[in-house]
Amino acid sequence: MTREVSPDRGRFPVGDRPRSSADEVRDHGGVTASPFGPSPRPRDDGHAVLPQPRPAPDDEPRAVEEPTPEDVAPAPTPTLRVYADGSALSRYLVGAPCRTQWLEWTADHEDELLTTPLGLTELRRAARPRGVEATGVAHDVEERLEVIRFSDQTLRAATKVSGVLPPFIALHLGAALAHPGVGGVATYDLQLAQASALHGLTIVSPGWPAGWWERAGG
Repeated sequence: MTREVSPDRGRFPVGDRPRSSADEVRDHGGVTASPFGPSPRPRDDGHAVLPQPRPAPDDEPRAVEEPTPEDVAPAPTPTLRVYADGSALSRYLVGAPCRTQWLEWTADHEDELLTTPLGLTELRRAARPRGVEATGVAHDVEERLEVIRFSDQTLRAATKVSGVLPPFIALHLGAALAHPGVGGVATYDLQLAQASALHGLTIVSPGWPAGWWERAGG
């Protein structure tokens, strides 16, 4: 026997059917807030559009502050080295002229000094007649100072001035000119001071007046 099924069976009455999301949209003009995040917003064609997620605070770009001139540290100025010949190194010896002024200057600048084996030879020669104590002083100075060797550049520079200077003076000047970090010459020798000044090097002679080599040369 065939059972007749009413066409309305299994359907909610018109007034009792569950309300859909579309009904909520029509009734309130929007979407009810969801505890699980933003709800889709409707489009004109009836489909929902997911809203763009908000950027996290850490994701937002931050403006980089440009440093001001006051904040930028100045570049360090390189320390110029001073070449010392034997006439300057001998001022370490007890009884040498201008020894007090030389020791006062080297107390702050000895780390700038450098010399050659020729300078040390001249120091030892000056110390030998003064006895054992002076020889010990010369040895201590040799241990503390930087000693540079004569290079091909030194010899070439010395050759250029050898026609007007004695050989040893020319070697001292050649060593000073060939070293890229040397900006001054410590000496009490008139010829070396005059030639060094002509080549733009600063003359260091503690205890003697400024420009002494110019007056002596006149």
